[in-house]
Amino acid sequence: MLKRSLRRSTCMSTPEAEAVDERLAIFEDEADINDWIEVMCGAAMVLLGLFHMFSPGDLVDPDTMRWFAATVTAAGLVWIGHGLKDMVVKDLRRSMVMMDLSGAGEPDHGLIRDVLLNPEAYRDFLLDAYREAWEDGIITEDEMEELRSFQSALRISDAEMEEIAEEAKDAAQSQE
Repeated sequence: MLKRSLRRSTCMSTPEAEAVDERLAIFEDEADINDWIEVMCGAAMVLLGLFHMFSPGDLVDPDTMRWFAATVTAAGLVWIGHGLKDMVVKDLRRSMVMMDLSGAGEPDHGLIRDVLLNPEAYRDFLLDAYREAWEDGIITEDEMEELRSFQSALRISDAEMEEIAEEAKDAAQSQE
């Protein structure tokens, strides 16, 4: 079983944290000391490589030392990149599992905030959706279902929805 990170245990309840740990157990990894060691060792290699590129010394031919130093620098950069990539992949896996466990039934608070801050943009979006639905003069059941899903996602009242529908219908009829 994976060790629970302090960050996860403080922001999630125990059953949620255990569910995340159980789902992540198939990967048997989380951002750990190994990834940080890769980044630190890569940084040290880059530092040593740069130092010997600019101060090759007289141990071997200076041009040869610069080539070796450039190789060490490049390898260090690759190692840093690998460590950072591992951390990002592990964090993305954790985020995906947490999103999956959060369930689709909960509201998207980011969307709600955006709708509250920019109500006209979303009203215009719904109006455009109604205009598209009215283009052929008939709103099918599938189109109506999609429009109702937009309404519920945007938390628009039935009265406001009817107003938008009438406005879209009038606009569609005026184009004909």
